[in-house]
Amino acid sequence: MVEFIVTPWEVKGKVDYKKLIEQFGLKELTPEILEKIKKYTKQLHFLLRRRIFFAHRDLDWLLAEFEKGNKFYLYTGRGPSGKTHIGHLIPWILTKWLQDKFDAKLYFQMTNDEKFLFKRELTLEKVDEFMYENMLDVIAIGFNPRKTKIIRDIQDISLLYPEALKVARHLTFSTVKAVFGFKESSNVGQIFFTCLQSVPAFIESVLRKRNVPCLIPLAVDQDPHFRITRDVAPKLGYYKPAIVHSKFLPSLKGIGEKMSSSEPETCVFTTDPPEQVEKKIMNAFTGGRDTAQEQRKYGGNPQICPVYYYYLFFFEQDDKKLKEIEESCKSGKTLCGECKRMLIEKINKFLKEHQRKREKARRIVNKFLLK
Repeated sequence: MVEFIVTPWEVKGKVDYKKLIEQFGLKELTPEILEKIKKYTKQLHFLLRRRIFFAHRDLDWLLAEFEKGNKFYLYTGRGPSGKTHIGHLIPWILTKWLQDKFDAKLYFQMTNDEKFLFKRELTLEKVDEFMYENMLDVIAIGFNPRKTKIIRDIQDISLLYPEALKVARHLTFSTVKAVFGFKESSNVGQIFFTCLQSVPAFIESVLRKRNVPCLIPLAVDQDPHFRITRDVAPKLGYYKPAIVHSKFLPSLKGIGEKMSSSEPETCVFTTDPPEQVEKKIMNAFTGGRDTAQEQRKYGGNPQICPVYYYYLFFFEQDDKKLKEIEESCKSGKTLCGECKRMLIEKINKFLKEHQRKREKARRIVNKFLLK
């Protein structure tokens, strides 16, 4: 029996990240590598300190190249099939920090073609509506417009297609079938798509006409695409992209599932109004006891509580305060309702500012588009 499933299009079950490292052939993010990052950044981002980003491919090589003066660029993205939820922001937040600390250029890919090919209920027009709304969330994160370019696959196909063809010539159906589980009923666009997703991993090398290292911060479910990229890139004369992988922010229904845009009750969207946030968090599963009396006596279990994970992943960046939240739960000092109220306040404070920046982004979208 399969305990969990992790693919670019499906995540099911409680993910065992240690097993996933073995299955995907990743390397664990070690204290030694974190110290190398800290050498240049002076302090570590809390997403790294807490191992929310937990694995990598060739990050040690990338830092060695940086040491030699060979600066890298960043690449991440979004498949626009719905509204942006807080879990989507995790890789983007670290990417923004890396951009600032390493003065790095960023290509942000919007895979509007992918979502049309894989979600039969979506029209091209609907996908582009989602893409525009998602771009507002990306810009609201605070990326540098002079160093950030958004690639829209369909609109920017003239740049991507020649390079995707080169990838395709080195890629067999048996390979993509083995990696992604495609069947004879899979449409041919799905089979070709990973070629397009590979291109931003070496696009800066194409444009500069010299090899430039690339670092891809991503949620670990997207790794299969770049296993293919890393196999093909050297055949085209380019570096393999380095990758750093993040865990998933759990569903509000419980940590056994990843939050999903298709299940609105499992997540908080960036556009949710305060009353909607309150309703979702107050209805969230917790690691608390059946009664207040039992909670006071035996304490709760933060390790199975998505409310606690919201603090861990996002809403309490002070490690000391996070530890206090954890211990207060385990000792029974804080009841679940109190913890939820504190989280609601933090989320709504964040969303108020994010939504303000999101509206402001409407006026500057064109500054980020690839010319």
